[in-house]
Amino acid sequence: MEAKAQARYVRVTPLKARRVVDTIRGQRATEAVGVLRFAPQAAAETVRKVVESAIANARVKADQAGEAFDENALVISAAYVDEGPTLKRFRPRAKGSASRILKRTSHITVFVGDDSKNGASSSAAGPKKGRTR
Repeated sequence: MEAKAQARYVRVTPLKARRVVDTIRGQRATEAVGVLRFAPQAAAETVRKVVESAIANARVKADQAGEAFDENALVISAAYVDEGPTLKRFRPRAKGSASRILKRTSHITVFVGDDSKNGASSSAAGPKKGRTR
């Protein structure tokens, strides 16, 4: 069972949010929530809420399909941060001039899926992609 959660127009820069998302990608969902709960970055709280929402979405999908749901079997299969619209502001500077302030926003997306499906497909799909170095 795969589920998705998104947080759009979050007032954190995509670069800072990607640092947090990169730490949890591929982890078990419950472990990722624990890591994010104590992470010092400000974006960790928002990412944690998105992961918890994805877990809840998976629970609802499993209930609707009549399947058994095990929260500990969920793995973060994909997580990424896209850039949202930038708010442009101005700050007064010396001699009557102004400089531009860019307040960036992010769209945070997290996919969670079952461990059994992802474990088998990722190990089998890894060597077949044909990456040569």
